Amino acid sequence: MSSLAAQPSRRVLADLITRPATRSRAVAVDVGLVVAGAALVALLAKVAVPMWPVPITGQTLGVILVGAALGSRRGAAALTTYMLAGLAGAPVFATALAGPAYVLSPSFGFIVGFIPAAFVAGWVAERAWDRRPALAFLGFLGASVIPFLVGVPYMALILATVVGAEVTLGSVLAAGVTPFIVGGIVKAAAAALLIPLAWRGVGALDARK
Repeated sequence: MSSLAAQPSRRVLADLITRPATRSRAVAVDVGLVVAGAALVALLAKVAVPMWPVPITGQTLGVILVGAALGSRRGAAALTTYMLAGLAGAPVFATALAGPAYVLSPSFGFIVGFIPAAFVAGWVAERAWDRRPALAFLGFLGASVIPFLVGVPYMALILATVVGAEVTLGSVLAAGVTPFIVGGIVKAAAAALLIPLAWRGVGALDARK
């Protein structure tokens, strides 16, 4: 197993679904998983409700699923890959804007926040919380909060210094927090149902072997 993979005592879904026999194959599998995770988040980013300055998207659900399925380090690597791909010009973000200029977008701070969020979702999974819906929900809800800790201050900074908008606590909360509360809870709940179901599916397949 490669250096990115979780330790045997902290297995996540990806460690059971993919079981490479050699170290070289393990590295190749890890790279493939990281790229696939980034692609999933990019796909869900296009499931969006246009809003300004930050759209509502399926990205957070993708971040949680990728982090939980891949583990903390591979999950964080996948979201780092996602961010770098967008900054390189790949159309992976929610809007058509991509490239280095995206750092001046009000929503870029949320993209940065996805990296530690995926790490935390993976950390939760590595402790087997993801196998019980109630514990998974609490852990995934905590992971869902992290992008806001980075994204909201960044959004306020960009709005004030780049856009030139008048920024107040009320306007920042209305633009970057309030519209996303219900959706964040729903996405955490969806992930808390999907991941345990995936564990049951893997267990059922193993039982048939």
